Amino acid sequence: RSGRDMARIIVHLHGRAKDRSARAMIEDFAARIKGRGISVDENSSKSLSPKDFEAALASASGDLILFDEGGEMLSSNEFAALVESFGLAGQTVNLAIGPADGFSAEIKAEAKQLISLSSLTTTHELAAVLLLEQLYRATEINRGTPYHRD
Repeated sequence: RSGRDMARIIVHLHGRAKDRSARAMIEDFAARIKGRGISVDENSSKSLSPKDFEAALASASGDLILFDEGGEMLSSNEFAALVESFGLAGQTVNLAIGPADGFSAEIKAEAKQLISLSSLTTTHELAAVLLLEQLYRATEINRGTPYHRD
C-alpha cells in the first residue's frame, strides 16, 4: 500500500433503507467510495435490536465515531481533513448512524467522537445518504477534484 491509501473506514447503518429513493442514493454513494477504502455495513437483520447494534459497534476493532444530533458540527473541509487524518493513523475507523431513536448514553460515552450532520432532525435513512455523500465529497476534496466548490 502506498502512503496515500486511506485507512479502512466502515460505515455502520442500523437497518436497510426502506424508502426506494434513499436506497438508490445509498447504493450510488456506496459504490462511488468503495474503491477508496470505505465500505458500508448495513445491518439488514430485522431481529437486531438497537441494543445489539450498539454491542456490535462497541466490539468492533478500531475507533468509533458516532453521528448524533448533539455532536460537533463540521464543515465539509473540516470533515475532509478528519477523513484524511484516518489514513495517517492507519487503523480501522468505524462510523455509525444510529437507529431511528438514536444512540444510548453508554455507547456515546465509548465513542471517540460525536459528529452532527445537521442541527435539523432527519430520518436515519436521510442521515445515511448525507454521511455517504459527505464521505464522497471528503475524498474528492482530498484528491483535489472540482466536485466541491467553496
